[in-house]
Amino acid sequence: MFTRKDLIKVKALCLFENDGYIFVFEAYDSVKQDNFYRPIGGTTELREYTIDTLKREIKEELNTEVKNVKLKKVVENIFICDGLPGHEIDFIYQADFCDPSFYEHKEYELVESNDERLKAFWISIKDCIEGRYRLVPEVLIEYYKDNMV
Repeated sequence: MFTRKDLIKVKALCLFENDGYIFVFEAYDSVKQDNFYRPIGGTTELREYTIDTLKREIKEELNTEVKNVKLKKVVENIFICDGLPGHEIDFIYQADFCDPSFYEHKEYELVESNDERLKAFWISIKDCIEGRYRLVPEVLIEYYKDNMV
């Protein structure tokens, strides 16, 4: 019997970029015992467009607004995290922060809906490509290799 956890999730993720850096949050995989880094975003709710998900999640997690939102890529992401299988359809957007101070500070606290607090910060895209940071979904590595200026 399947449960809601067995369903494919639809996610909206945002690529905030700044002079060779990408804004991500840090999470920990307890089974692999390593950190991974993911663009800000979240799960689309029933009857919600992904662009609205993106804006809602940014407001909830960082208490800010975005502008210049563009859909860049849609990917299927099949993975294992904390020893559990996951399957997502990820809508990858690119946007800019309305508040320019987000480009000036190095680290932020991101607050999830369950009140979990995560660290969010800028990391080098080059370091991700070279494997110093495990950027997920992994398809973003190829995206950046293909789109680096």
